[in-house]
Amino acid sequence: MKIPPFTTEEETKILKPEIMKEIERVIDSGQFIMGPDVKEFESEVAEYLGSQYAIGVNSGTDALVIGLLAAGVGEGDEVITTSFTFFATAEAISQIGATPVFVDIEEATYNINISLIEEKITEKTKAIIPVHLYGHSVNMDPLTEVAQKHKLKVVEDVAQAFGSEYKGKKVGSIGDVGCYSFFPTKNLGAYGDGGLITTNDSEIAETAKMLRVHGAKKKYQNEILGFNSRLDSIQAAILRIKLKKIDEWNEGRRKVDKAYKKYLGDVEEIILPSEQTYTHHVYHQYTTRVLNGKRDGLQNHLKEKGIGSMVYYPTPVHKLPLYAYELDLPNTMQLTDEVLSLPIYPHMSEEKVELVANAIKEYLN
Repeated sequence: MKIPPFTTEEETKILKPEIMKEIERVIDSGQFIMGPDVKEFESEVAEYLGSQYAIGVNSGTDALVIGLLAAGVGEGDEVITTSFTFFATAEAISQIGATPVFVDIEEATYNINISLIEEKITEKTKAIIPVHLYGHSVNMDPLTEVAQKHKLKVVEDVAQAFGSEYKGKKVGSIGDVGCYSFFPTKNLGAYGDGGLITTNDSEIAETAKMLRVHGAKKKYQNEILGFNSRLDSIQAAILRIKLKKIDEWNEGRRKVDKAYKKYLGDVEEIILPSEQTYTHHVYHQYTTRVLNGKRDGLQNHLKEKGIGSMVYYPTPVHKLPLYAYELDLPNTMQLTDEVLSLPIYPHMSEEKVELVANAIKEYLN
């Protein structure tokens, strides 16, 4: 494949000597689980995100599960969220015995349509999970207003939006809980699994810390049922290095967006990502809309040209076998058939963007 959807090749070349040195240091220390690097990373990332507390966990999915439980959501509760997301958002809700309640999305941002939330609130509703999809922030002020009016917790799913901002604040620091993934393809990615919970609430933070280590404040003094969900010291050491580069590399993604707009801005059958005035988009995915039923044909054409692309996601969550809900979510259903994510990574050259754009124009014209 000439141009993959994503690659870490360039960042690995840049960071490998420093990363190998840090891995060797952690190995020599013998402190592989919850060692000093985890505490240092939690402190550094909390400062970067503007959150009082940061708790490293095993994965982004665990961050959602533990974040919900720590916020007081549990068996029999309802959580309002979007169906246009990765399965883990709803899975975490179901794992704790709660029920996901799906709301349609905005056409322009792919994010939850806040104007539709209030009509879904019942006496069982306990929380809202806004998903900052593809790196674009949800419009958090009106969402927070609805949550406060009905005394609901806001648990932000920030798996795809590390470093994105809403009105100058980092997403994940605005609601009651922020949940992040460090899967290797994320904007801030580890070299394995990893996740993070952020909060400004001391009680939520204390509960989350207990839940990640089998429900114990002190070793062998287990007080509640918890999990084995700890961030490895080696991953924390790697993330500490990469955190220093995150703003520079997010800006690299924004430059790729500008290049795509330069070469594809006048193509009528493809709609490029938009950026609302309230956000600082970090383009985790470069998700376009291909109109007139041409998405699958274009994807096949790109593949023949050696250009990778992805559909995120081919089936909305409410249509997966586990749920199979009959819901009226017109934007969700339409965009599921139209979205196509083009190659993007921080060090992608304008020349490669132009090659992708030319292949798209060749097919659509």
